[in-house]
Amino acid sequence: MKQSFSSEAALTRFAQDVAMALKPGDCLLLRGDLGAGKSTFARAAIRTLAGDPAGKLEVPSPTFTLVQTYDLRLPVSHFDLYRLGDPDELDELGLTDALAEGIALVEWPERAESRLPANSILFEIEETGESADGREVTIAGPAEFMARLERSLAMRAFLQAHGRGDWFRRFLLGDASTRAYETVERGSDLLILMNAPRRPDGPPVRDGKPYSQIAHLAEDILPFVAIGRHLAEAGFRAPQIHAFDLDQGFVLLEHLGSDGVLDENRTPLPDRYAAAVDCLAAMHARDWPHRLEVDGRAYAIADFDRDAFLIETELLTDWFLPRISGRKSSADAVSVFRDLWMELFAIVDAGEKTLLMRDFHSPNIIWDGSAEGVARIGLIDFQDAMIGSTAYDVASVIQDARVDIPSSLQNTLLDRYCAARTAQGGFDEAAFRLAFAILAAQRATKILGIFVRLDERDGKPAYLGHIPRLQAYLRESLAHPALAGLAAWYDKYGILDAGIGPRQ
Repeated sequence: MKQSFSSEAALTRFAQDVAMALKPGDCLLLRGDLGAGKSTFARAAIRTLAGDPAGKLEVPSPTFTLVQTYDLRLPVSHFDLYRLGDPDELDELGLTDALAEGIALVEWPERAESRLPANSILFEIEETGESADGREVTIAGPAEFMARLERSLAMRAFLQAHGRGDWFRRFLLGDASTRAYETVERGSDLLILMNAPRRPDGPPVRDGKPYSQIAHLAEDILPFVAIGRHLAEAGFRAPQIHAFDLDQGFVLLEHLGSDGVLDENRTPLPDRYAAAVDCLAAMHARDWPHRLEVDGRAYAIADFDRDAFLIETELLTDWFLPRISGRKSSADAVSVFRDLWMELFAIVDAGEKTLLMRDFHSPNIIWDGSAEGVARIGLIDFQDAMIGSTAYDVASVIQDARVDIPSSLQNTLLDRYCAARTAQGGFDEAAFRLAFAILAAQRATKILGIFVRLDERDGKPAYLGHIPRLQAYLRESLAHPALAGLAAWYDKYGILDAGIGPRQ
């Protein structure tokens, strides 16, 4: 790949885009003559990783120290090997250790190329002669890195096409899916850039269909754009969408803020949880369409059908039960488990339905204390929304998987929701409370499986720390008389008492 730049500012922006594509283990070799721009490139990349749009971070040249380290979100080691006496000295400088958890930028790599990682990424920087600041950069590296870089450059092109080509990009977060988020900013202006490449279907898991299709998970950004626009039109606080590219999977949207429903100690703030429940009550008083349209593309909101319901619960027998038992779940255990859940699904499927957002809990709720009514609750995660039971999102927020919600607060919030719905008229409280118990148990069951899968398949053991909370929630839900048979199955297989630590 070759990139040409007519100014130092353009080279700096390219270095920023490179920095946004980096991950631990990347070793960048910066080769070029004196004055070619290696230090300019390195300085811009480091400041980007530091989230420093003003360029205030001191980034001295390591010409004499040979290496300069930066303890950032992604740790950086900046090497200058011009004065390296012998390639063997590279071991003493700690390159291997630097790449274990972070990235390395290496100027004058030709002084020790025989000792550099075989999968290093080469940036050859040359003056073009067309202008004093004209540069051409040739990049060669592993295909996996080149794909990341091309994605980052495509994001810059998207910003350019929508009037933000020179805005500073800053990593915001990546979640448990394939989505990632950045902030893009200039001065006091701040927006969110969603990076959501089309999710591959994956292998068939049942009836020739992959998991994502059975569970009705969004495979591109069309659902997010369609549902987000409709929520906003209905008066709810979904972020304004400034621009999107359905084919590439980019969305530029309003930054709703960073204030949530927890205090600094991650303790729930009751008044904000109450407002979240009020928002759901208002949402559930409306009729929601099954079909939406975005720029001529139709989108059908899926029903929370039996197959989606069951495949979510079976994450427990696919992942959690094998983890605690040390063996694959038996066919008999799975069969009884499925039969129990099918009976419970029939109950909730016969009840009241609405638009359910699916992940309505603390990480996805933004608080705006300056607003009034439902506008105080910002909604940011709804791309997997379905049409299903009104109890689903209520269970999701009242039994928050990431936060300990005391039983007293759970009861207060549940009573508040029921009172609001009763005031609206036509609300069957007894049926709702039964559906709540079933779906609270279903959601906790699903998440137990997901958190073990995140550890085993994706190498993310931190999620295991939430398991005791989910087991406690399950005990509460399974106490409902209608769930007695399911409670007996969970007790037989030790689901509620099993302790799980990270794999060794």
